[in-house]
Amino acid sequence: MVAAPPDVPADWPNRALSRGIETPAIRWHLQDSGGAGPVLLLLHGAGASTHSWRDLLPILGRQRRVIALDLPGQGFSRLRGRDGTGLAEMAAAIRGLIAREGWDCAAVVGHSAGAAVALQLCLDPAPPRAVIGINAALGSFEGVSGLLFPLMARVLAGTPMTARLFAATASPARAQRLLAETGSRIGPEGAALYLRLMRDAGHVDATLTMMARWRLDALSARLPSIGLPVLFIVGDDDRAVPARVSVAEARRMPRAEVAHMPGLGHLCHEEAPEATCRMIEAFLSRAGV
Repeated sequence: MVAAPPDVPADWPNRALSRGIETPAIRWHLQDSGGAGPVLLLLHGAGASTHSWRDLLPILGRQRRVIALDLPGQGFSRLRGRDGTGLAEMAAAIRGLIAREGWDCAAVVGHSAGAAVALQLCLDPAPPRAVIGINAALGSFEGVSGLLFPLMARVLAGTPMTARLFAATASPARAQRLLAETGSRIGPEGAALYLRLMRDAGHVDATLTMMARWRLDALSARLPSIGLPVLFIVGDDDRAVPARVSVAEARRMPRAEVAHMPGLGHLCHEEAPEATCRMIEAFLSRAGV
């Protein structure tokens, strides 16, 4: 592990905790609260970065070692190529990083697509001891969007100019509009951070490629076999992944439970970080982690 990658801005949230790790396929960016002992790993959702944990990481880091990763190609983790953005590939890359660094990964907290990656890690021979999924992106897209979205993502991801055009035309109004569509109310500071990512063509390209390659059927079929403690935290006003998705999946799993956050949307952990941390710590305590 070395100092923060040079492209992490000096004013990026929790920049003092940023570190870089070089591997053959990925130059990782992570933020590490430091300390010894078991690790609580944080995985952001599609199109986000470590900044989505900006308020949670310092709180959770008071009592344990917390590491937040930028997913491959997103945020400030750079892919050497365009492979490695599918669910299984991302989980394998993170699994390899955990083994390389010798982390004792006690629990994983994943938001949206990051929750799917966290659950994929539970299928390993040496899984974490508990998982928390925040508005977990599980199941299939519904209705007409289910037919159009994967095709649109594949077309967009296959067009080299798409990411550059999107980044070049990103604006504060577009960022606010996209955030509003999640059902969350994010303040100007948070919206400005998302806008900075939207203006990064490499980040946009990796996000589009990830969506184009996202396949959940194999994971969904194996969810009932995950016997470790799982908590699904859901924002009841989530417009991106309806709360009923997590509720339905929890019923299929032997040790899963659901905690509701009324009035909050897809980015509920950013809207109410302290309440989210209380839910996480209470669950980990019950699970003996």
